[in-house]
Amino acid sequence: MPGGSVEERIAQIVASVGAETGPFVYEVEKGAIRKFARAVEDPNPLWQDEAYARKTKYGGIIAPPTFLRLFRPPQFPAESPYPRRLDAGSDWEYFEPLRSGDIIACRVKLASAVEKEGKIGKMLILVWELTYVNQLGELVATQRSTLITY
Repeated sequence: MPGGSVEERIAQIVASVGAETGPFVYEVEKGAIRKFARAVEDPNPLWQDEAYARKTKYGGIIAPPTFLRLFRPPQFPAESPYPRRLDAGSDWEYFEPLRSGDIIACRVKLASAVEKEGKIGKMLILVWELTYVNQLGELVATQRSTLITY
C-alpha cells in the first residue's frame, strides 16, 4: 500500500473494494492430507485409509474440508494501516471434494472495507472473499473471511 496518512490509506483501501488478486496455485498431496488429518486428530477413514476410501462414492482418499485453511494466499488486495489484527471469523461453502492430485487455484477479492469507531478507537473491518477452483474448472469452495484491524 502506498504511503500517506492513515486517512489517505484507508480511502485507498475503500476505493479498492472489488479488487482481486491471484490466482495462487496449490497442489493437494495424499501425504499432506494424511498428516493434516492426524494433526487435527480426525479419524475419518476417508482422509487416511485408501482401501476404505476406494469403496466409497469418492473412489479414493479425499481431504477434510478444513484442509483448505492451509492454502493461505501470500498477498491480499489491500493492507490496513492499523497494526493490530483480529480474526472475526470465516464462513465456508463446499461444493466439490478436495482430492489428492488436485491443483487448486485460489483468488482473493476485497468484498468490503468499513471504518468504524469503537471503544478503543478507530478500526477498519475488511471482508475478503476467497474462491477455490480445481484444475477441471470446478468450484471447490468459497470462503468469506472478516478481519478487524485497529
